[in-house]
Amino acid sequence: MRKNDEYIRQLEKVISKFMSPLDDIPFPVAIKAISGREVLAFDRRERKDRELLEKLSRAAELAGNAAYSKGIESRRANEVGNYIEPYVKGALKEVGLSAETPVTITGKRQSSGYPDIEITDSYERTTYLECKTYNLRNIGTTQRAFYFSPSKKACKITKDARHLILSFQIETTTRKGRRVYVPVHWRVYDTDTMLVQVKHEFNASNIQIYREDSLLAQGKIK
Repeated sequence: MRKNDEYIRQLEKVISKFMSPLDDIPFPVAIKAISGREVLAFDRRERKDRELLEKLSRAAELAGNAAYSKGIESRRANEVGNYIEPYVKGALKEVGLSAETPVTITGKRQSSGYPDIEITDSYERTTYLECKTYNLRNIGTTQRAFYFSPSKKACKITKDARHLILSFQIETTTRKGRRVYVPVHWRVYDTDTMLVQVKHEFNASNIQIYREDSLLAQGKIK
């Protein structure tokens, strides 16, 4: 076997192993790896955390009631979580919590990506909140519902903080002859013990795709 053939064979073997998903990674470990920041565990025995949960619970009720009253129009069910976020922000401020779009490590406010909201409580503590929605039929399935990308420049996690998820159960109904989504239940989750997985992908940029030496044919459309 030629040296080049052996090298390719070994490279294929390495890539094959690299592409295998990494399972059961503790969420705090993943956050620490991409941001250098700690995920602080929520402590029900701690008075400040209990106060925070009480305010979050009240905000969830207020946001849910407001969204239910108006109804959420969305072409896709998995986008409803984006539309409920403004209701949550307004409700958090109503109960006395600061709720802002997180700032990246470059100092830019960015709505896309994890997490959705940066909360500051009366003790100047930071909590990151992710807004999600779910359908009761698929809450117990393996359908992907939470994800974040390891991007250094776009990282929105700049402080040691609690990381919580506020999720609303969504149902469909009709308002004024139009189909809308409405929240009917809410849940607050801690992420301290959540496990995540990594799935790798191959990708290429435009400059890598549209190369002159790879062009086989082209033509104008009349």
